[in-house]
Amino acid sequence: MADNPRQPRLMTGAQMIVASLEKLGVDVVFGLPGGAIMPTYDPLMDSSKVRHILVRHEQGAGHAAEGYAVATGRVGVCMATSGPGATNLVTALYDAYLDSVPMMAITGQVGSSLIGTDGFQEADIRGITMPITKHNFLVTEAAKIPLALAEAHHIASTGRPGPVLVDIAKNAQQETAEFVWPKQYDLPGYKPTVRPHSRQIKEAATLIREATRPVLYIGGGVARANAAHELMRLVELTDIPVTTTLMARDVFPDSHPRALGMPGMHGSVAAVGALQRADLIIAVGTRFDDRVTGRLDTFAPLAKVIHADVDPAEIGKNRHADVPIVGDARQTLARLVDSLSDKSMPDISAWNSQLDAMKQVYAPSWEEPPAGKMSPQWVISRIGELAPDDSVFVTGVGQHQMWASHFLPHTRPHTWLTSGGAGTMGYCVPAAMGAQVGRPDSTVWGIDGDGCFQMTNQELVTCALNGIPVKIAIINNNVLGMVRQWQNLFYDQRYSQTDLHSDTLPDFVKLAEALGCVAFRVTDKDKVDEVIEQANAITDRPVVVEFVVHKDAMVWPMVAAGTSNDEIKIAQGLAPDWGEYAEEEELSAPGSAVTATSEQKD
Repeated sequence: MADNPRQPRLMTGAQMIVASLEKLGVDVVFGLPGGAIMPTYDPLMDSSKVRHILVRHEQGAGHAAEGYAVATGRVGVCMATSGPGATNLVTALYDAYLDSVPMMAITGQVGSSLIGTDGFQEADIRGITMPITKHNFLVTEAAKIPLALAEAHHIASTGRPGPVLVDIAKNAQQETAEFVWPKQYDLPGYKPTVRPHSRQIKEAATLIREATRPVLYIGGGVARANAAHELMRLVELTDIPVTTTLMARDVFPDSHPRALGMPGMHGSVAAVGALQRADLIIAVGTRFDDRVTGRLDTFAPLAKVIHADVDPAEIGKNRHADVPIVGDARQTLARLVDSLSDKSMPDISAWNSQLDAMKQVYAPSWEEPPAGKMSPQWVISRIGELAPDDSVFVTGVGQHQMWASHFLPHTRPHTWLTSGGAGTMGYCVPAAMGAQVGRPDSTVWGIDGDGCFQMTNQELVTCALNGIPVKIAIINNNVLGMVRQWQNLFYDQRYSQTDLHSDTLPDFVKLAEALGCVAFRVTDKDKVDEVIEQANAITDRPVVVEFVVHKDAMVWPMVAAGTSNDEIKIAQGLAPDWGEYAEEEELSAPGSAVTATSEQKD
C-alpha cells in the first residue's frame, strides 16, 4: 500500500487514530466517549475530515455503522470506551458477523500496566468478541496503531466481509511516536480466494446445461459482492428462476418474470416449491441456513448442488456440494456467464411455466382484518408504494420484517437492510440512522415493531440533533407478534408475556415528539396514504408514524421449525396443492420424495 513521500511526523497515538481513519477514507464514525477512549476524542476537534456522530448508546453506534456499511458498500466505523462501552457493542458485532457486514470497531482499553488487574472499566473485549469478529487486535504501543487500523480495515472489507475490533490501550493513545503509514500488510495466512477455479466453473456450466429444473438460490454474499449486475446477466442468458434469501431481497428485482421471492420458513410457495422440486440448485453467496432448508435431510431431495461462496468453510457445511466453487460471488457469476455465453442452453420453459402458475396462484397475501381494524401487511405495502423510487428500507425483527420482505418493492441493490442471522430486535432505528448518513439524498424508511422500537428509539435524539431525517413506521399491534404467533400455533394460545400494552403505554406520539421528531398516529385506514405522503415531504428532521394495526394478523406462508419444506402452510391448517404443478409422478404430493441420498446427507 503505497503512500506519498513526506517528512516523518511525531504524533500521539490518539492523533494517529484520527490520521489513520483519514488515510483510509473514513468519513464518519458513530461513537460515545469515555475514560479509556477520551484521548482520541480530543484530536477529533482539530479540523478532522472525520465526522463524529454522538450516539446515545453504544449498541446504537454499532448498528448505525452496520446500516452505513450496507447502504453504501463501505466499511462502517464505530467507537467506544472500555468496559461497558465496549461490551455494549457486542450485540452489533455479533449481528455484523452473522450477516457479513464490513465494520470496524475501535475501543479504548485501560492502560497496559492495568491490563489483567481488573482495573476500573477493564474488560477483556478481545476475548469476549473473539468468536463474533472476523479478527481483532490489542494495541499497546502508539507506533503500532497505523498498521493495526490499516489491517483491520483491509480484513473487514475483503474476502467474506465482517466486523473487526481494534482495542487500543489508553497509554498507547497518549504516547508520542513517529507516524508511519504501512506500505504493506503483515497478515500471514490471510489470503482469501476471490478468483474461482476455471475447472469448477466448467463443471458448473456443464451441470447447468444438463438441468431441466434448475433454480438459482441467491444469498447475502451476492449483495456484499455488489454482484446484482452479474446475476442479472446470468438470468437473462439462461432464463433460470431466482430465489433470494432474506439478506438478498434487493439484488434481483421482484418485478422480473423469473423472480420467485424469498425461500424458507416464511418464504413464498413458489420459491419453496421450486427448491424442493429442482434437479439443480445453483447456490451463490449463501449457506443453506436452517431457516431456508427446513429439516435438512428433506431439503431439495432430487437436486444436485453447485455451491459458490468466498468463504470455503461454508461449502459443504450443511449440504453436500456436487460442484464446490470458492470465490467472490461477482467473479463467479461473471465467469459462469462467460462459460455459458457461447453454448446452447436447454429449454426450461415448461419448468418456468409451472413456477409461474404457482407464483400466481400462491402469491403472498393476507386476510382482511376485522371491521374497523387495519391490516399491517396493507400498511407496509402502502409505505412501499408511496415511497420515492430511491428509498432505502430498513426493518426490525419479527412479523413486520417478514411482511416487509414480501410486500415492499425490492428493485435495486443497497436498499434493503435487515438483521438476518442474529435476528436482532432493536436493529431498525440505529441502522436506519446509519443508512441515512451514508445515503443523505435518499429517503430512508424504517419499518419497525412496537416491541423493537422500544429497545433503541433513543437514537432518534441523535437523528434530531444531527439533522438525520429518517422516517420510522411503528407497526403497533400491541404484542410481541412473532412470539404470539408461535404461541397461537404451538402453545395452545397460551400468550405468556407477549402483551406489551402499547395501546396505552408508551404514548408513541408524545415519546417521538420528546425525542425531537415529527409524529403521527394513524388508526383510520382512510388516513394512511395522507400521512405517508406528509412523512415523505418532511426532509429536515426525523418522522415517526404509529400505525395501530390488527393484533392477530399472522405471517403466512410458514414452515414450522424442524419440519420439511414440503409441509409449508399458506394459512392455518391450509397447504398448497403441489400436485397440479408436478412434472413427474414422484413429485405429485408433499412428502412423497423427501428422503435424501447418503451423499446429500454428508
